[in-house]
Amino acid sequence: MHWSSRRTAFRAVLSGDVCVHPGSVYDAISARIAEDLGFEVGMFAGSIGSMSVTGAPDLIVLTLTEFAQQAYRINRAGNLPLLVDADHGYGNALNVKRTVEELETAGVAALSIEDTVLPREFGVEATRLISLEEGVGKMRAGIEGRQDPDLVIAGRTSAPAITGIEDTIARAKAYEAVGVDAIFLVGIKTRAELDAVFEAVSLPFILGGTGPELADKAYLGSRRVRVALQGHHPFMAAVQATYATLKALREGTAPGDLPGVADAELMRRVTRGDDFARWSKDFLGGI
Repeated sequence: MHWSSRRTAFRAVLSGDVCVHPGSVYDAISARIAEDLGFEVGMFAGSIGSMSVTGAPDLIVLTLTEFAQQAYRINRAGNLPLLVDADHGYGNALNVKRTVEELETAGVAALSIEDTVLPREFGVEATRLISLEEGVGKMRAGIEGRQDPDLVIAGRTSAPAITGIEDTIARAKAYEAVGVDAIFLVGIKTRAELDAVFEAVSLPFILGGTGPELADKAYLGSRRVRVALQGHHPFMAAVQATYATLKALREGTAPGDLPGVADAELMRRVTRGDDFARWSKDFLGGI
């Protein structure tokens, strides 16, 4: 498949002047729904990958192969430009290079590499960051692994919530100097914090884990925030709906009495039923 057009579309979002909320997706159907509803970009998080693929919490037990395969399934289902959270790149800087190669092949439009110490170390409970020097090495390796220049690589840091704004600025400036395309900030809570980083670097921002003070999209757009995450509620809602439906069936509710079930028209739309009907007619002699 050709991935260039969706990467161009994601870069257009980064170079624009407005902030968008991504559609949080986890499989082919959810990606099609997000695209049909008009989301400019999709977001496939590492935590959602872990839960949807392995049924495990976000403890870095998902492998790169599993994550890349699910990203590919999402990408081949439509044309939604997909941003993925590649966590720490599944290892050291050499692993980051391999991660970028695999996710580029899987068709992602953008990916983030973070500077958190992952997975959790023995005997350590608090979340820690790798050194600035190691973070720079990871970003350099990621850029080296990129073959399509349109693929977006974002340097992600949780420094706002862990080490403070001064360290956040130092890391953002260092990652900008290396050549990443955007800075992904996790844990910015106030306008004062965002303003300080905004003044220090010139790259577009992606935000996650923000506070209520940063809900105004117009303000975010003025501060070069181009993508602001809203959490991953679609997956949680799907879990709740599946649980409630199976529970009701187990307790004796008749299938015809179940609430909240997609009707035939919606199922036909999200499975692209009309396309398959046309292909069947064209290729299978009208059956």
